Amino acid sequence: MEIKKIALIGNQNCGKTTLFNALTGSNQHIGNFPGVTVEQKTGYIKNNEQYELIDLPGIYSLTPYSLDEIVSVQYLLNDKPHFIINIVDATHLERNLYLTLQLMELNIPMILVLNMMDEIKTSGTIIHIEKLKKQLQMPVIPISASQEEGIDEIIKTIEYMIDHPTRHIDLTYGMMKETISLISSIIEKRVYQLQLPLHYCTMRVIEDDKQMIQKLHITHHEQKYIHQIIKDMENKLQVDKDIAFIQMRYTLIDHICQQCIIRVKETKAQIISDYLDSFLTHQYLGIPIFILIIIMIFYLTFYVLGQPLQNLMESFFQYITQYIDTFLNYLQVTNWVKSFICDGILAGLGSVLSFLPVIIILFLFLSLLEDSGYMARVAFIMDRALRDIGLSGKSIVPMLIGFGCSVPAIMSTRTLSSVRDRKLTMILIPFMSCSAKLPIYGMIITAFFQEKAAIVMITIYCIGIFVAILSALLLKKTLFLGEPIPFLLELPTYRIPTYKNIIYNIYDKAKGFVHKAFTVILLSSIIIWFLQSFNFQLEMVEKSSQSILASIGTIFSPLFKPLGFDDWRASTALITGITAKETVVSTLSVLTSSSHFTSLNNALITIFTPLSSFTFLVFTVLYMPCVATLATMKKELGSWKQALIIVLFQSGIAYLVALFIFKLGSLLI
Repeated sequence: MEIKKIALIGNQNCGKTTLFNALTGSNQHIGNFPGVTVEQKTGYIKNNEQYELIDLPGIYSLTPYSLDEIVSVQYLLNDKPHFIINIVDATHLERNLYLTLQLMELNIPMILVLNMMDEIKTSGTIIHIEKLKKQLQMPVIPISASQEEGIDEIIKTIEYMIDHPTRHIDLTYGMMKETISLISSIIEKRVYQLQLPLHYCTMRVIEDDKQMIQKLHITHHEQKYIHQIIKDMENKLQVDKDIAFIQMRYTLIDHICQQCIIRVKETKAQIISDYLDSFLTHQYLGIPIFILIIIMIFYLTFYVLGQPLQNLMESFFQYITQYIDTFLNYLQVTNWVKSFICDGILAGLGSVLSFLPVIIILFLFLSLLEDSGYMARVAFIMDRALRDIGLSGKSIVPMLIGFGCSVPAIMSTRTLSSVRDRKLTMILIPFMSCSAKLPIYGMIITAFFQEKAAIVMITIYCIGIFVAILSALLLKKTLFLGEPIPFLLELPTYRIPTYKNIIYNIYDKAKGFVHKAFTVILLSSIIIWFLQSFNFQLEMVEKSSQSILASIGTIFSPLFKPLGFDDWRASTALITGITAKETVVSTLSVLTSSSHFTSLNNALITIFTPLSSFTFLVFTVLYMPCVATLATMKKELGSWKQALIIVLFQSGIAYLVALFIFKLGSLLI
């Protein structure tokens, strides 16, 4: 049975991933801001594994600039899907149809899916579907992907169209059509030999695409002839070739929309969005409002909701540990087995998993902001500030994602058009406090700053952001000279967050956290337990200070003495934290034989002072990211050398900032 490949493509933020989830039953991450999808995702259409659906990164045209756009265009050209689902935002049909006209040039069977028809209906706008079908000569299906309305119709149409493929009509006209025809006759034979779409290749040659010219082996003489054909067209039209073809497409789009759309002046959603934006994107009020929102989220997460649930989870693990301890005593197992289970596995897992409620609550709030469309406004209001430090405003999207996890954040730098902006953004992302660092913050704050938890938490986040700003200014003046690429961002209308998207996003984060706990952290806890329980003669020690791990940790502990902590257990935790940041907590829990937070808090007081605990926090915020982030950085940069240089830079900055804070704190106390 031949697998039919179906490409799902459209503008950014038009609902591609929502439709992908609805068609495949998957739960890919969804966000109401551009740039969520940065690589192609695949899945099979529900109840029919004959059709493989590929969700491609959003693009606005078939002229690619950023890496994610190149992924989409290259897939359409090289992998040659059997079918295209072109999803468009029905509330912005004119802009979305520009890509549709270009996709028609590929001559691949295609259907047009009008998403967000629920908003069209409530706005009073009317789209005549049958007229649109007639104008474009292709199936047009109205849907609401978030409500899963029209999904069955898409599947039925695909099944029919796969067996009854149709070719697209040529909508070009006048001098442009004549120019395309003349140039096509020159390259036609070579295009067909390469099995590429003739119309698309002709347009790329007209746009002077060097790669396409080289690929088609167009001679210098042929290039001169092609340039003369284009020059004749420009002289007759009295306009540049690029403007001529853009005007042609938009003239066609205007004609189609005049025939097919009866529009009200302004939709209700747009009126509400404009009103909210008068405050939320205000020149002076925008950033203070954003800061207040973040403070409120932290207060609710770590005081009102998170703390009671975390205590409940901790009590649960404490009960489990006591029950298993009693059961093992009843079985009269040997001390090392009891220590392995209680002090190794349960202490390591319990210390990390007790933070699961806090992480779920935090991502609940962040998902609400993202799904509502507010995160796109954050990118907008931060654009000017970012440009002042040498970054494109578009860099805010990867940096915001970095507060969740650095791995997808670094991958999302593909949406940046400039190599300079990509590398600079990549360096700064690990300074953002990812969710993996939350257990470390919670551990230290619970032990030393419980009454000022929200203030300390906000301070830690702000230190990360402030250091990122200073680093950007430094790099802008030294290694990354030049100006950032101008930032264009489409602000989506505000929408009421859908419970499915929220549940999907929270489930995804919780699943990743639990999976890491039962894999990387569990394995790390077992290794740490073994190394701190035995000496080099493999004899079980009574005191962990006599263990293998103590010997190793003691080598590194003098390095951290200037930062205020030289206990070998602290340096060991920082080293194991390279595998996964949560491992810092599980390592300290195992090393102090703390099966619950009360005993861990008491143990931490013997390792840190309040000041040194804060410098420890600062260092964990800023020092090198986990190995998964390092591997992703290497993949995106294509060089281990560059990735390691970035890691050394970040760790050096972390050390200097922590040292400065400790020395300053020592003077003030």
